[in-house]
Amino acid sequence: MTRAHLPGILAMAAIVLASNILVQFLFGQWLTWGAFTYPLAFLVTDLMNRIYGPGPARQVVFVGFIVGVFCSLVGTQILLQGDGFTYPAVTLRIAIASGLAFLTAQMMDVAIFDRLRQGKWWRAPLASTLVGSTLDTAIFFTIAFSSTLTWIEPANDVAWANEVLPLLSVGPEVPLWVSLAVADWMVKLSLALLALVPFRMIVSRALQNQKLA
Repeated sequence: MTRAHLPGILAMAAIVLASNILVQFLFGQWLTWGAFTYPLAFLVTDLMNRIYGPGPARQVVFVGFIVGVFCSLVGTQILLQGDGFTYPAVTLRIAIASGLAFLTAQMMDVAIFDRLRQGKWWRAPLASTLVGSTLDTAIFFTIAFSSTLTWIEPANDVAWANEVLPLLSVGPEVPLWVSLAVADWMVKLSLALLALVPFRMIVSRALQNQKLA
């Protein structure tokens, strides 16, 4: 790890920290503000992979994972008051779901990007982010809220997330957490497309600077 990798490490740490905070605040009915910041982690990973290679990209992912785990563990010790109840800011299930989803999805992103790096410039970042985002959403929401996994943290009541409602208010009836997952996934896919613009610009500038160095 060199000084050149430091911007990527700091950016990943900042994104993970911000997302852990913003995920606690709702944006509309189906999303949290964290849904708009967390996908930037894939952009950072892909930039590091394209400019420096898969090794530094994995190091950045590991730093993000450590920051995320630390924030989650701190959150489990912070008690909040509401409706006459005391509860942790971050439950154990959410901490586990967040850590496993981040590490698995980001490592998959690195592997897919590296496999496709010789193709058209947009193929590797788009494919790796789409697969990583889908994997991240599926792992996080299933572990955090599915009623079939209540044994992970029996004391944590997730009945609210399993209330059966129309999918995004218009589709077939599914547990609420499925609607939350689909909405989150749609935002990630949209941001994956938009992120191609800064990806192209930053990579072009970085590679040009490397040639001049």
